[in-house]
Amino acid sequence: FAMTMINTMVLQGRYRPPTLRFLAAATCVLISFIAAVNGYENILDDEEIGANLDPHPDPNEENYDNMIYVGRMHHEKENHRIGFDEDNGVKYIYGTGFDLSHKDIEEKDLHHEKYGPDAFHDLPQGKTREEVLRERRHGKVEGGPKPYGYIEEHPLDGGSVPPKVVRVKPFFLDAYPVTNKEFGKFVRSVYYETEAEQFGWSFVLASFLPKAEMLDEGDADPEAEHWVTVDGAYWRRPEGPSSTYKHRENHPVVHVSHRDAAEYCQWVGKRLPGEREYEAAARAGHWGPKNRTLYSWGEEDTWDIASNFANLWGNGSFPWQNKAEDGWRGTSPVKHYPPNAMGFYDMTGNVWEWMRGGKHKARIVRGASYVDSLDGSFNHAATLGARSTLHGTTTTGNVGFRCARSATQRTEYDWVYHDEERHGKLVIEDEFGKRDMIPQQGWEDQFSMEDDFFDERDEFDGETVKKRKKKVKRKRTTVSSEL
Repeated sequence: FAMTMINTMVLQGRYRPPTLRFLAAATCVLISFIAAVNGYENILDDEEIGANLDPHPDPNEENYDNMIYVGRMHHEKENHRIGFDEDNGVKYIYGTGFDLSHKDIEEKDLHHEKYGPDAFHDLPQGKTREEVLRERRHGKVEGGPKPYGYIEEHPLDGGSVPPKVVRVKPFFLDAYPVTNKEFGKFVRSVYYETEAEQFGWSFVLASFLPKAEMLDEGDADPEAEHWVTVDGAYWRRPEGPSSTYKHRENHPVVHVSHRDAAEYCQWVGKRLPGEREYEAAARAGHWGPKNRTLYSWGEEDTWDIASNFANLWGNGSFPWQNKAEDGWRGTSPVKHYPPNAMGFYDMTGNVWEWMRGGKHKARIVRGASYVDSLDGSFNHAATLGARSTLHGTTTTGNVGFRCARSATQRTEYDWVYHDEERHGKLVIEDEFGKRDMIPQQGWEDQFSMEDDFFDERDEFDGETVKKRKKKVKRKRTTVSSEL
């Protein structure tokens, strides 16, 4: 009613600013009254009022085959996910388990809320978050400046030192690594050729070579002398031309590079996981101050216990003596060992897994593999913080991957300036990328013309140009940037 009165007054020439302001205020009161009577959801259903105020989708309605949700859950409602209207990310202590400084963080955690205004676990007593950030950004760096992305690694498991509290947004992660069978479907569908096939060789563990003469024929990895180049080795022939992946269809696919993994994830509509996401899933809900364990099965560091939960090298000397005490000399089927508390398989052992991010010469892998040990006496210690880096083109018999995807949030928009002289005339573009000069339904929500002008004038004709802005979707989803 108020909007109708305003339009009538303007058309009849009886426009008076004070009266108009009064009616505008009355309109706001009217909308508030409707919201109180009919509820917020009814207002959002109105296309004119709630066009840009869509509610967040319910995370409980989003599910994917063979993927597990990682995010905050209700304590009172079993298996009920907390929505995006509050902080539903996961906070935990990230990094190596051998550095006991994490116990100091755990002690501080006892005196703070995990979520809400007092959720900054690692804040020194009596300091605000702004003060701590200022000290970190402008204070002195011990040992001199570090390159971007630098992480100090523990010598036993390669985990980040010192441990620190991190937060990850809700996400979905594959329950197990991608298998040979699944990767084969991708290769046959798009006629994909892996980088190992393009190079013509890949790394194979020396004790897995079918012939002793191949030790002299191949070149050893300068950073891992027990891995030898074998001509013709790739995911279908893991140990060389005379081997086959048959009868290993349910084993993790290996001999895939970082790009190969990213290509597969893109093909299935997913992405590679971030290493903090991976560790959050590996800790399987052990995010509180009292539940941080060294291994995925607990604190027991004996092989009799570990052999029941992870595919590791065992008691034999590496690399020539593998007693196969857990039943496997190399990779094992992805669901052979029991899952962790959240339902994830092979988060420790079996194969290293490629992560999103890092640099091309130092891509990140997490999880350890079948050549690693419990205590770090050889190779890496297979802890929950186990971490290493490889060149992005590296293909070897103990590196695989799994995929992730972000939880869906509501679509939000930003307004950005559009330079018509540089980018062309601003027109409607539909969901298929077709550009249409004719205004369509809803066109008034896509463009904005500001009343103020640029200060600069055209040096030839002295004309001023109005600012034009277009509405674009705000990017929320974490996208893999490897391709």
